[in-house]
Amino acid sequence: MLEWRLEGVFMIMPTVAAAFHITWLGRKNAANLFHNLAVSSWICGNAVWMIGEFFFNDSFRPFAKVFFSIGVMFLAVYYFGVRPKERRLRR
Repeated sequence: MLEWRLEGVFMIMPTVAAAFHITWLGRKNAANLFHNLAVSSWICGNAVWMIGEFFFNDSFRPFAKVFFSIGVMFLAVYYFGVRPKERRLRR
């Protein structure tokens, strides 16, 4: 696993860039926006976790959990705030 760490770190930037680009493209639709924001947060969390595991004896895990939690919060905001409001306005 650790023999691929340089390749893994090299792939962080294009992966994060692609995630944010897809998020930007889907910004006009609330469902797409919030789901893509969650996925982008989780990808950032995975990147932080991976760097911590590769180079810092897995000491970045608490920071990665912050990104994972932010992703869950994006979905919670959508499903408990935005989506019910959209459904009420459609009626």
